[in-house]
Amino acid sequence: MNKGRLEAFSDGVMAIIITIMVLEIKVPHGHELADLKPLIPVFLSYVLSFIYVGIYWNNHHHMMHTVKQVTGDVLWANLHLLFWLSLVPFVTGWMGENNFSPSAMGLYGVILLMAAIAYFILQSRIIKNHGKDSVLANAIGKDLKGKMSPVMYVIGIIFSAINPWIAGFMYVLVAFIWLIPDKRIEHIINETHD
Repeated sequence: MNKGRLEAFSDGVMAIIITIMVLEIKVPHGHELADLKPLIPVFLSYVLSFIYVGIYWNNHHHMMHTVKQVTGDVLWANLHLLFWLSLVPFVTGWMGENNFSPSAMGLYGVILLMAAIAYFILQSRIIKNHGKDSVLANAIGKDLKGKMSPVMYVIGIIFSAINPWIAGFMYVLVAFIWLIPDKRIEHIINETHD
């Protein structure tokens, strides 16, 4: 199967996820800047989740550049990733509406952890189908960021019951780590074209 349909569907789902998240931010009835104050937690949770969805979209886009063919197992692994990402608007809204409560922060971490696991599974299926010497396999190498992220999510989940702000710090830290441009796939693709 051609990868174009998978990419288009995934892009569409991620765009809808972002749209749903922004629609959760309700416009206040007042006209003063002070009327926006209750929306600060909602807005902050939206910003963090927008960044996460953007990171997944960006990395998914780069990963798909390495794919030559799409098989059934890759389609299902991709749907598995999109399932977990589709829950991000729910946990984002719950977290923002409840001022980063321990339960909301814990569930947010669980969804982030499950999305990370789903991304790893998708990546593994692509490598299995394209071989251990494939562009993607060579590009990810030891994948230190990919291995560190789930550990940091688990730390955040554990700390959500003790101190939700530590959990939030862990989630922000993982996002920051992934915001640093990851040029591995671009470098490998450029090397193979030279």
